[in-house]
Amino acid sequence: MEYLSNEKLLIVGAGGMIGSNMAQTAIMMRLTPDICLYDPYLKGLEGVAEEMMHCGFEGLKLSFTDDIEKAFTGAKYIVTSGGAPRKAGMTREDLLRGNAKIAEDFGKNVKKYCPDAKHIVVIFNPADITGLITLLYSGLTPERVSTLAALDSTRLRSELSKYFNIPPDAIINARTYGGHGEQMAVFASTTQIDGKPLEDLIITNTLPEAKWEEIKTKVIQGGKNIIDLRGRSSFQSPAYLSIEMIAAAMGGKPFKWPAGVYVNNNRYQNIMMAMETVIDKNGVHYNMPTGTLEENEALDKSYAHLCHLRDEVISLGIMPPISEWGKLNPNMLAKTE
Repeated sequence: MEYLSNEKLLIVGAGGMIGSNMAQTAIMMRLTPDICLYDPYLKGLEGVAEEMMHCGFEGLKLSFTDDIEKAFTGAKYIVTSGGAPRKAGMTREDLLRGNAKIAEDFGKNVKKYCPDAKHIVVIFNPADITGLITLLYSGLTPERVSTLAALDSTRLRSELSKYFNIPPDAIINARTYGGHGEQMAVFASTTQIDGKPLEDLIITNTLPEAKWEEIKTKVIQGGKNIIDLRGRSSFQSPAYLSIEMIAAAMGGKPFKWPAGVYVNNNRYQNIMMAMETVIDKNGVHYNMPTGTLEENEALDKSYAHLCHLRDEVISLGIMPPISEWGKLNPNMLAKTE
């Protein structure tokens, strides 16, 4: 049977709902026969592996382990949901302290056991910060680490689709940028609705300004909405999108939704945030989004919020001061355009 690659794909946190869905999606997409599932909760992990084997997939060489060295050694591609879950009443930022420490350990394990990993997708929240910490401690080059941000843009497309009662595919370039959290910047200027600029529909009151603000709020609080509806945080959508991301890095169809990427240029420095990106076999690459004055101001505010979170992690001692980052990862020194 044909696979996209024969190289090892490691799924971290595979015992959870997101991780187990990532495992099944990766197998169904035939990314590689060599898939390793890792989770410290061995009993649950074994249950996931049993379920996968019961599916009767052909050509699969599935392994599972709670041993970090065994899991990470030889991994070329990694997707991790291995943080603490978000619970009712919590913001993504509430998870900061515990998940920042998990990201530090994760990055160190990459550096120790698979320093030649080709791409990592980080999805546990706050993903902008956990991805940044992973990049710092892994020693990898910035194009080899990305974070899940597309979920905000797909939620925007979904909300617009419902409002205009048209298929989602009729909505082009629905975009959010900046942080994957309550301070994200939701853009209207990039979006077309059935061939018409969304901005024009707002100006002509086809989409009243008040309703647009309501849609933006629902997108920003999209995770909370799922918790309210299902009694637990999202797992199917982040699982699918993250596997689409790693599939692109493995040589599949390029992933063109916004992703979190390391940004260090003349406008934004030393941060991981959602940009206009493409993920392909050469990694993640970004362009600065261009928006209206109001949208650019929102993006600046999102960046400032992420810097606050980053500096809080530094104050906790989980990351060193920025001036010392080069000692851990020299790849993060140079500015990019």
